[in-house]
Amino acid sequence: MNAGPRTPTVAPVAASELSPAVASAVSYDGLVARALAGELGPDPAKLRIAVAFSTRQAVRHEGRGSGYRNEVLSLRLGAAVGSCAVEPRELPDSAIDDCVGADIVRLLQHPLLPVRVAALDAYLMHVTPHVPECGARTVQLPPGSSLVKSRARARAVVALLDLPAGATVLVVGVVNSLLEALRSRGLNYVACDLKGGTTEWGEPVVTDALAETESGRCDAVLASGMTLGNGTFEPLRRHALAHGRQLVMFAQTGSAILPRFLGHGVSAVCAEPYPFFWLDGGPGTIHCYGGSGLR
Repeated sequence: MNAGPRTPTVAPVAASELSPAVASAVSYDGLVARALAGELGPDPAKLRIAVAFSTRQAVRHEGRGSGYRNEVLSLRLGAAVGSCAVEPRELPDSAIDDCVGADIVRLLQHPLLPVRVAALDAYLMHVTPHVPECGARTVQLPPGSSLVKSRARARAVVALLDLPAGATVLVVGVVNSLLEALRSRGLNYVACDLKGGTTEWGEPVVTDALAETESGRCDAVLASGMTLGNGTFEPLRRHALAHGRQLVMFAQTGSAILPRFLGHGVSAVCAEPYPFFWLDGGPGTIHCYGGSGLR
């Protein structure tokens, strides 16, 4: 058990504090069903994806001892782009062909989960973009190197956690800049990633997030939107809801999906729609929902 201070029970976000357009989800499957039924916006059978593309990157920041790879499927619906990260080389080329010109209903029923997630993200981005009227607080990232922008995003994400120094955070989806930001706030963490391995500081990375949530040694969960694409988001959400734990999401995957779960297990979201911070050296934009505000 964690020897640090325990976080207080997190009360659900009051419906009056959320935009009616956002406060709508009880479960992920329920959200998909509502989208298919046309309850969230325009008839999805009449909306077609014009552009589908994948973005691949490999990175090793200056001064870091290890690197990583990213691959993201993105779908464009009008002005909106929905995205879902996948493990490198796991997305077949045929998936992109399947998406181009297809309607949202078809894609929400696609056999590949990342396609379904990206399609739902595109649809919800089209319906409820990241604007103040939908509850978003826009945060500007400074221009600079990928590491400069990564650290700025990490500070904004970690600021959404309402925890005292000494508390312990389960980090699902290891990003070294996030771990660095937690350390700077005096927060402990358990790093978790399906890839395993070690962090930049030689700490072991566990691989079973659900086992860690049940262990009781963590006071809050900070999780990547990638959990939507690998099917682990719902168990994390249900655990947070049942145990009153904070669940803060940092989302390039599903940035328009996850704000729908505020008050239903998710306490805050840092939403980062395409284009992501690592694609450009100029100023960037992220959008924060819920939480206690930026520090």
